[in-house]
Amino acid sequence: MTEDSDDISIGITGLSEWDVEEDQLGRGLVLITNRGPIRTLIHHDPSNPTQKGVVWVGGARGGFDGPAGSMYKLLGDNLSPGITSLRVDYRQPNVLVECVMDTLAALSFLSGTGHTDVVLVGHSFGGAVVIKAAPYSEVVKGVVALSSQTFGAGDVAQISPSPLLLVHGETDTVLSQDSSRQIFEWAEEPKELRLIPENGHRLEESAEEIRQLVSDWVVQHLYLPHEQTER
Repeated sequence: MTEDSDDISIGITGLSEWDVEEDQLGRGLVLITNRGPIRTLIHHDPSNPTQKGVVWVGGARGGFDGPAGSMYKLLGDNLSPGITSLRVDYRQPNVLVECVMDTLAALSFLSGTGHTDVVLVGHSFGGAVVIKAAPYSEVVKGVVALSSQTFGAGDVAQISPSPLLLVHGETDTVLSQDSSRQIFEWAEEPKELRLIPENGHRLEESAEEIRQLVSDWVVQHLYLPHEQTER
């Protein structure tokens, strides 16, 4: 992940639960790792097992709910039970290598519980996190980077042949749309860039539209056409 980080690894040594706030959705799950505990929220129905999953990660400050009107919270609930969602809160927000490790631990958990097809979704700093993490796991079938920064995303070409969706607000004053344009140029096919007019960094102005865009993209890339009609 960096020139001197080849020996860095993370492993899950146990699981525990944590009490979720009343206004949250999902079940509180702690991934106990050799690098410390990672708090997550999981959306799934044990009585309806699935091989499909999404890992959602936030920006530099971490958090569970994401941009676009709490996209992660709402889509995590809406996509279940056909798609398991695991929302991750970083151990060390804004530390790229450690946040990538947290994402890899989430992927390891999903893989170890029978999930073979997973999409990664990250916002802002988290866009670089999911781009960086994706090549390290065979279960990743697609990456969505929302309002992404360029730092840490220089290896985006390694995601291919898995598809990449970049979404950016045209009036983002935190990270210019040029960031996603640059990542798009670096990336290999299949790739898609969606620039959303009159939207800032958190994509709140068109929140419902963007949630639908991401939801449709996730379903499209986790399910074959005939499976989509059966969901």
